[in-house]
Amino acid sequence: MAARNANCLVCGEPLAYFEQAQPVACAVCGKQETGHSLCVAGHYVCDACHRAQGVGFIMEACRASDAVDPIALASAIMAAKEVYPNGPEHHSLVGAVLLTCYRNAGGTIDLNAALDELRTRSMQVPGGTCGFWGCCGAAMSAGQFCSIIAGATPLTPEPWAATARLASRIMGRLADMGGPRCCKRSSFAAIEEAVGHVADAYGVQMSLPERITCTFMDGNAECLGRDCPFFPA
Repeated sequence: MAARNANCLVCGEPLAYFEQAQPVACAVCGKQETGHSLCVAGHYVCDACHRAQGVGFIMEACRASDAVDPIALASAIMAAKEVYPNGPEHHSLVGAVLLTCYRNAGGTIDLNAALDELRTRSMQVPGGTCGFWGCCGAAMSAGQFCSIIAGATPLTPEPWAATARLASRIMGRLADMGGPRCCKRSSFAAIEEAVGHVADAYGVQMSLPERITCTFMDGNAECLGRDCPFFPA
């Protein structure tokens, strides 16, 4: 596969998106489905192949971690070769690092069971939801985290509301930042909002750096540069 950047995983060429789904075949596994993107050379990579290395790596890194700073943990995982600059593996990463640091900061959960549940839920969120569904996968991942620690279901009034509050808080912030998509920017914002929400709602204080600084700009041609709040000062 091509070098790690936000472009095609097969050849490294830029991706082109289309508004209506079209028949596509994965260049890695051959699966035929409908999708919303091809690289300019005609390659398509399905979500399962995109996530094949990353999600397992994320879960194992979280199970072994004693971190209480989810930004530091997320950044370390993002720097690994198994996690691409953009892609649906971030839909698992956000919730996983939050669950890990919540437990390590004193939250009462069975981390292994929680990560298993988070993986099941997050794997159902496809790539591209930020543009095609109007709800970023990072926000949904944080919502899944909140749902798990709060014990929310469709029939639990306050846990249901707490989960919706966090997801809407994150989406409002992402909308104010604007686009185009950047999984790092969205993940950092979702984590930061979730840490504040959990401290206020549950009294569990995870750590955050004094200033969140992104180090992944070189892998994303669509980086907002100084318009991103996480761009180096």
